[in-house]
Amino acid sequence: MRNHAGFGRRFICAAMASAFIFSAFGCSASKKGVKIGIVKIVEHASLDTIEASVIKRLEELGYSSENAEISALSAQGDPSNVASMMDKFIADGTDIVIAITTPVASVALNYAGQIPVIFSAVSNPIEAKLTSSLEKPDKNVTGTCDAVPVDRIIDLALETVPGAKKAGFIYNPGEASSAANIAAAKAYCDSKGISYAEQSVDSSAAIQQAAEALVTQCDFVFTPTDNTVAEGMSVLANVCIDAKIPCFVGADSMVKDGGLATVGIKYEDLGIETANMAKSVLDGKKIEDIPVKVFTDLSTYINIGTSEKIGIDFSDELLSGEKTVVFN
Repeated sequence: MRNHAGFGRRFICAAMASAFIFSAFGCSASKKGVKIGIVKIVEHASLDTIEASVIKRLEELGYSSENAEISALSAQGDPSNVASMMDKFIADGTDIVIAITTPVASVALNYAGQIPVIFSAVSNPIEAKLTSSLEKPDKNVTGTCDAVPVDRIIDLALETVPGAKKAGFIYNPGEASSAANIAAAKAYCDSKGISYAEQSVDSSAAIQQAAEALVTQCDFVFTPTDNTVAEGMSVLANVCIDAKIPCFVGADSMVKDGGLATVGIKYEDLGIETANMAKSVLDGKKIEDIPVKVFTDLSTYINIGTSEKIGIDFSDELLSGEKTVVFN
């Protein structure tokens, strides 16, 4: 777990034998008794960015180590660990839980009758059964949505790779949001007359072999906001760079980690809005009166270093655009 500047001493998650019991170390007692739990499914750049942004914003809103206990934990890629964390939060009298990603939020939903849940980085909240309505959440759960604009990313790929005939998809089908995004990508490719190949991975260790097979079958690669792939994004990026195959991704942080480009949201903004929602609930606002936040202000993210390595040229108009962010 990383330390974040300005926050002070942090809670550190420790697994203790098979029971997966968590302890807190080095934290001062809370003056006001406000306890906030944060759980992410695994540690990778996108989720680390959200977590850091949530904590920073909570501090700005008045929840610092001087007057609150914030316990930030990682499930280490295993959703079954989330239940133990939720049990511990409830036993400790935690006031609210921030659940980062669909797998975490899906487990946290089972506890929403006992503790309010604010999710973050959930692509399809209704499909994940976290709520029946985005406008009027009905399960004591609300949050921020990182819906992937699959059609715009595929369009960017087709503009970048003129004459592309075949897409390559790599993802973990066990992640519901990834499966839904790949289904959307397939449907959109069908509408454009683009064929596709796919490789599935169930762990980051499987990415190397899957990627090496995939790049021999396609003109470009697409992977959504898949936690398994994001954890090993540098591996996928290197395979694609070596093969001179453009890799389009679902998140800005995956571009930072070597992906070529994406269209999407800024994950820091996702964390800020998630923390704002948590503050509203702690101030007494009912979750049913806090609509799910779907971000519509999207930018194009480009890794210029990757583009140079694979010989892809982007137009000056795109690179200098007001809604374009370039990473070196």
